[in-house]
Amino acid sequence: MSTPHTVAFHTLGCKLNFSETSTIRRQFEDAGYGVVPFEEGADIYVLNTCSVTDFADKKCRYEVRRAQKYAPDAKIIVVGCYAQLKPKEIAEIPGVDLVLGASEKFNILKFIDEISHTGKGLVKSSDIHDVNQFVGSFSFGDRTRSFLKVQDGCDYKCSFCTIPQARGKSRSDTVENAVKNATKIAGLGIKEIVLTGVNLGDFGNGTEIIEGNLPKKEALFIDLIQALDEVSGIDRFRISSLEPNLLTPEIISFVANSKRFVPHFHIPLQSGSNKVLKNMRRRYPRELYRDRVEAIKSQLPHCCIGVDVIVGFPGESEEDFFDTYHFLNDLDVSYLHVFTYSERANTPAAEMLGTIPMDVRRNRNEMLRILSQKKQRHFYEQFLGSVRKVLFEHHTAEPGLMSGYTDNYIKVVLPKDESLINQLCEVSLLSFADDQEAVSAAILHAAL
Repeated sequence: MSTPHTVAFHTLGCKLNFSETSTIRRQFEDAGYGVVPFEEGADIYVLNTCSVTDFADKKCRYEVRRAQKYAPDAKIIVVGCYAQLKPKEIAEIPGVDLVLGASEKFNILKFIDEISHTGKGLVKSSDIHDVNQFVGSFSFGDRTRSFLKVQDGCDYKCSFCTIPQARGKSRSDTVENAVKNATKIAGLGIKEIVLTGVNLGDFGNGTEIIEGNLPKKEALFIDLIQALDEVSGIDRFRISSLEPNLLTPEIISFVANSKRFVPHFHIPLQSGSNKVLKNMRRRYPRELYRDRVEAIKSQLPHCCIGVDVIVGFPGESEEDFFDTYHFLNDLDVSYLHVFTYSERANTPAAEMLGTIPMDVRRNRNEMLRILSQKKQRHFYEQFLGSVRKVLFEHHTAEPGLMSGYTDNYIKVVLPKDESLINQLCEVSLLSFADDQEAVSAAILHAAL
């Protein structure tokens, strides 16, 4: 390998991508590279891409141009979901030198010496059906929180989704190794771990044993969280997202009584219309979703519940959309992540009839976004005047302020006090902050 120099990173997309970027970064550091800020100019740029929306191409091209602006002679490497789905397309972007697929990205150092500035990027990408290894990852850099990857890939066949094409079949870490990584994270002084994966509730797939004629998983998600709950040094575990059909009563009951798992669930819904759910090839009706929400609230009335929802799916009539709107309006949920449907190549949904005009999609998105704001405000209002614990973080958008989250995901802002950063503090929630999306508070006790 040539003499190591400097490297810079940029990550697009989900928490899973951030955990994987951190693992790749550590590989470079172990090889002697110096990691520098993106804007400082580096010898090598690594762009970790996402493919969830139709803006993947634009975002990738934009970051390539930014890298060229700061370091015109830099080698630019593109990895991630978009790199697996469209490697040849990315390789033709001016300035891209190397494109690595899902299997190859964790062997990035092996390929660097093959880069040559020929005007066309080199592609190293295996067929996604051959991708079967699991590489454990966790993010590090923010002392407060780490994203711990425990699962990858997905065996579901939702009609709108390209993730199985980008990440392959469902596979997982072992409970033993996940606990080992969580212990490492605790040793770094990090207080909160967010469990991440593509289909997190499917943890254990790929570690099967045979009992009689039936396959049985060696471990389930409930086994994982029970083991992690015993890891000392971590104050909080947060679950990033669970499919409603995999969010079992046993998981809900465990979180309600656990030592370290916080009262916060994020549960993808996608539509409140059973007709649309069927066309999306989701694995549950809306009635099951309602049952899960009610089960959570019966045991954890203070729990925060987030929802993913897609508007403008092919064939979504106005009646279907309002079924979704009223269903969500009536549910005791706390906030929505609203996505406008976008056509993805090589998905069944892209071939469906009943395309929804883009202006209608945008209007529906806006209606649900406003509903989300109302839901969040109502959730926050319930806790004004109460006392909760907040973990204060390094970063905030406003100068002179610091922010953090309660266990049940209420954002709290206060004047900055460096001594409280990365501390779990007991606070009194007072009133809405100026931006109405956070709560101001008074510190009662620090360093709990």
